[in-house]
Amino acid sequence: MKFKNLKTILYVFIGIALFNCKPAENNKLATEHIKDFNFDWKFKLSNDSISLANTPEFNDENWRTLNLPHDWAVESKFDSLLANDAKATGYLASKGYGYYRKTFDKPFNENEVTYVLFDGVYNNSEVWINGKKLGFHPYGYSPFYFNLSSYLNKNGKNNVLTVKIDHTRYADSRWYTGAGIYRNVQLITANKIHVPVWGTFVTTPEVSTEKATAQIIVSVKNDFSSEEHVVVKTSIVNQSNVEVASTSSNLSLAANSLKNVTQNIEIANPSLWDIDNPNLYKAITTIIKEEQDINTYKTDFGIRTIKFDTNKGFFLNGQNMKIKGVCLHHDAGLVGTAVPKGVWKRRLQILKDGGCNAIRISHNPASTELLDLCDEMGFLVQDEFFDEWDNPKDKRLNQNESKSTDYITRGYGEHFQEWAHKDLEAVMLSHRNHPSIFQWSIGNEIEWTYPRNAAATGFFNNMNWNGNYFWDEPPYSVEEIKHQLETLPRGKYDIGETAQKLSKWTKALDTTRPVTANFILPSASHLSGYADALDVIGYSYRRVLYDYGHKNYPDKPIMGTENLAQYHEWKAIMERPHISGTFLWTGIDYMGEIRSPWPVRVQPSGLLNTAGFKKGSYHMMKTLWTNEPHLHIATQNIEKSLNKIDSNGKITAKNPEKWKHALWEWQDVNEHWNYNTDEMISVEIYSNCDEIELFLNQKPLGKKKLSDFEDHIYKWGVPFADGKLIAKGIKDGKEITSEIITARKATQINLSTEEKSINANNYDVSHIIVQLTDDNGNPIKTDNKEITYEIKGNAKLLGIDNGWKKSVQKFQTNVNTTYNGTTLLIIQAMDKADDIEVIAKSEGLPSTSIKVSIN
Repeated sequence: MKFKNLKTILYVFIGIALFNCKPAENNKLATEHIKDFNFDWKFKLSNDSISLANTPEFNDENWRTLNLPHDWAVESKFDSLLANDAKATGYLASKGYGYYRKTFDKPFNENEVTYVLFDGVYNNSEVWINGKKLGFHPYGYSPFYFNLSSYLNKNGKNNVLTVKIDHTRYADSRWYTGAGIYRNVQLITANKIHVPVWGTFVTTPEVSTEKATAQIIVSVKNDFSSEEHVVVKTSIVNQSNVEVASTSSNLSLAANSLKNVTQNIEIANPSLWDIDNPNLYKAITTIIKEEQDINTYKTDFGIRTIKFDTNKGFFLNGQNMKIKGVCLHHDAGLVGTAVPKGVWKRRLQILKDGGCNAIRISHNPASTELLDLCDEMGFLVQDEFFDEWDNPKDKRLNQNESKSTDYITRGYGEHFQEWAHKDLEAVMLSHRNHPSIFQWSIGNEIEWTYPRNAAATGFFNNMNWNGNYFWDEPPYSVEEIKHQLETLPRGKYDIGETAQKLSKWTKALDTTRPVTANFILPSASHLSGYADALDVIGYSYRRVLYDYGHKNYPDKPIMGTENLAQYHEWKAIMERPHISGTFLWTGIDYMGEIRSPWPVRVQPSGLLNTAGFKKGSYHMMKTLWTNEPHLHIATQNIEKSLNKIDSNGKITAKNPEKWKHALWEWQDVNEHWNYNTDEMISVEIYSNCDEIELFLNQKPLGKKKLSDFEDHIYKWGVPFADGKLIAKGIKDGKEITSEIITARKATQINLSTEEKSINANNYDVSHIIVQLTDDNGNPIKTDNKEITYEIKGNAKLLGIDNGWKKSVQKFQTNVNTTYNGTTLLIIQAMDKADDIEVIAKSEGLPSTSIKVSIN
């Protein structure tokens, strides 16, 4: 099966000069009529519903003034008293009614329409304009918009937009959701003859290196009460802003109507979008009436082909490749869910440097900004619609659905029947032109909410998360599972019927990408009708069934869509050409879904922690996912490690089979060389080098080959001595070196950043990395300090996070204790140019500072 193309960004212009075939920068563009609507909102969090807060006359003078995006939950303190009710959502209080009000002027023009577009509001929101209710929107992850035109004040003054959020169901998810208007808001103005919001769809049905055909479906809306005749012109512009092709169509529009026009444009010698060279094009659609440009709409897209083969796996632009993916939840540590684009960019770049080429947005649709970055940086994306369908999931602990029936835990399942089609459609219309998106996922681990399907497997209701689920094939045969599904009592809803419905809705809007889902019970889902609705089958932690699935269902492409960040998972994929790849759980630690006692505040399964600092699993996957030589040293007391010294004095695994069954969290190792003299230390090295030699204080400790280690981990047993441990590796004839040095006492604070210059736009951020060092500048990993920070200049402190899974220090504070000698501080530019100074002070240490320019 082949799937081709895409990506959308909305721009509306009025009065634009006609494009010609000269470079686009020589053309005069009209005033942009998309207004950033994130600034100067009033906010109030209340335990009770506030009467008349939606009326223009309401006095909000004493409310807090803030800019969007905003997540009020992340501003809270971690609270152990929430352990029972909000453990799943991260111990951060978010209960209440959130009110946002914005007063604005908008000159009235009877020939224009005005929309307000929300990219995401969590959740159960009502929107009002000048006291008139525009509507209700329950889903916290789907974008939505309203037409304000009929309700704006005719004098153009003092319009009041109000958003009320009811988050009294504060434990309504299995992970941290945040609360508030946590994504961007735009005010869009256009001529009454215009391309509506999400009104284009660009595909590339024919692609080669010589030429590509772009097919653009343009919706044109006529809000006039008269018939209108226009010309629809679309120009294709490359990344150098040069027009490479164009076409025009005449269009007649009945009064108060919507009509589609399909345009086909040939592009010579196209620059294809791929993970290494994410080339983008822009389709600029202009509506012309009586030789005047009255509306312009821009659509970013990419030219590429995708194909899944049942025997050979995945192909991008005709090249066979493995999907090296990670799952990401939508929070970003200290900023919660109101994530600045620069924060996502840093996180994605670290993952990219580790060889990651794909992101699964789990378990909800992504923000537009995150998709933009994936387009620009070269990530494939699986965009996932829902975590709940007909029946609710247990928000406190997976699988106990009968205990998830109280008010505070009721989630999207309450709205699925009425809203699923509308939300799915909104997500697809707004996302379907992004070339990064290569799969639509209709659901995540849905099966256990349908008792018949769980029971049919023969083990799921009695499973052991450390045993049979991961490593054993189903106890029932295919025939027995089929029999169980035919004879077990059916519930009110059937999983196969719902899957078919969702798939049908998806394909009504896009047939260029496969429909998939994440199966937690593939043995039953292949037979329940669920798999019949899908083009690609995703297995959740069931690598043991890769061959079972391929043998019994050879017509379905299979891949891992949620897997452990361990060597054994990738080994199983590399040994099977028919498995397209994986999405590891997870790329980054996320708040919520907590399985350990307080004060653990996250699910610590990520390659990176919540501050974006690398963990052992990151280095392991980098050695597997990149050809670049990589070498990382980890240490641990031999008794605490997974290793031992055998009777011959050689280091070996305590359990030689354990690596084959390693689960979510990486083993307990250190990144320091600070132990007691002669203490036996297990030294592990994660590397793709063919051979490594280890030295302690220039004394050689022997050469070893990677081929000698079945678990892909080099090992040495080394009696500790102060000094320097050096590893020298060779890969493809190239030598690399890594070292760790004994450094026990912190005497200095080092501040560093890669973002030394940012823009005064209220958005740009600078990540300040704080590292304790000794007098020689060596990083300290075993001595932690409480540090107080002062920000001088026109910037604000977004927060501080040391990344430790047990750190329950408040994010929004200027005081933080390091972990492993380090922490992360993020500042955000405000609206004036300035030179910012960040000062760090700690008792007993000299203060230090770093400067960041805001332009």
